[in-house]
Amino acid sequence: MVKRMTFKQFVFILPLLLFICVFSFYPIVTSFMYSLFDYRNNDQSYNSFYISEQFNGSLFQEDCKYVNYFLSSDITLVEEEDQKEIAAIQEEISVMMEQYAYITDTVKISDSQIAKLREFGSNIRERIMAIYNSDKYADVVFYNVEKMPVILDNLDSTIVSSNFIGLRNYIALVKDVRFWKDLGHTIVFTVISVSFEFILGFCLALIMNQSIKGIGMIRTLGLIPWAIPTVVSAMMWKYMYDGDFGVVAFIFHKIGFINKQAAMLMTPDGAMASAIMADIWKTTPYMALLLVAGLQVIDTGLYEAASIDGSGKISSFFRITLPLMKPSIMVALLFRTLDSFRVFDLLTVLTGGGPGNGTETLSIYSNKLIFSQSNYGYGSAVVIGMFVCVAIIAFIYIKVLGADVISSKTS
Repeated sequence: MVKRMTFKQFVFILPLLLFICVFSFYPIVTSFMYSLFDYRNNDQSYNSFYISEQFNGSLFQEDCKYVNYFLSSDITLVEEEDQKEIAAIQEEISVMMEQYAYITDTVKISDSQIAKLREFGSNIRERIMAIYNSDKYADVVFYNVEKMPVILDNLDSTIVSSNFIGLRNYIALVKDVRFWKDLGHTIVFTVISVSFEFILGFCLALIMNQSIKGIGMIRTLGLIPWAIPTVVSAMMWKYMYDGDFGVVAFIFHKIGFINKQAAMLMTPDGAMASAIMADIWKTTPYMALLLVAGLQVIDTGLYEAASIDGSGKISSFFRITLPLMKPSIMVALLFRTLDSFRVFDLLTVLTGGGPGNGTETLSIYSNKLIFSQSNYGYGSAVVIGMFVCVAIIAFIYIKVLGADVISSKTS
């Protein structure tokens, strides 16, 4: 029978629930919101969330000042008739600036105001460029003939279009070949590294669980790789994989594993294999630590009883150890799989996702989109794609494998 949670129990776990909401759910919700917009931090027209058309008042004032300044520089180069035209344009610009001087931010204005501003921009562009492109000034070198079209384009961009694109980022994600290639790289890295880490970690856990002389020293030495920061570990392996003086690359070349020393990091397959080996060395102790915790809760009396019944060590391992270790194994595999799937720091330092994006994972891809290209919208869509993959992995481990991590049954 499952007992219902009392109010006191709920109040007791409320801080934990708030913590989860702030540090887990909020980033997910925020990423999803970003993915619905074409949000780009390096473009002033897309550096916020615009459901409808907006007007950038401060940029309008700045661009209008530049237009008047450029015209003032070139007015002495034209005939008197065109000087009057330029003065009239400057006057119209000044009037428009004064009219919208109260808007100092990007805000929503009425459709009629937007139409008026667009008409104003189109009108002054036509009149200004008519002067600059006039045949009678074919031999005149205007000071700002190249700058003026650029600033007029900027003036047009003060009417900010809506950058809400709905699910278009996800449609693009499905068609993104690079996304699927990086997903393949991520899966290969995760499956191979976690498989070897589990096998080696289980063996190490069995050794660390023994009551033998010097076991404390063995446990300490076994955990050293995991204690080293990942960035430091990656730099260390990068030196050992170096094609010129790396000791690991030299040994692998001598025994025939690779054709040349540079193949460790200069080829896609070699770089992926190198990253996997570095990750196995680094995180196998963590896997062992999780499994040791499961081994230590097994009642030793079960092994004694099995021994009396004539069961050998191998039989006891498969009939006692493995079945009772099922929840611990599931937790260890789940933690390491999710951690490997989100790998970033190791590959960033070791290979940078190269060569030729051969070791680029989803984490590295999303990082490049968001921080290198400032494409927060599509980068967030990639992050949500990763979240879906992680959720599927967790579902498979918890539901399909059928291990009860936290039992909700009470007697």
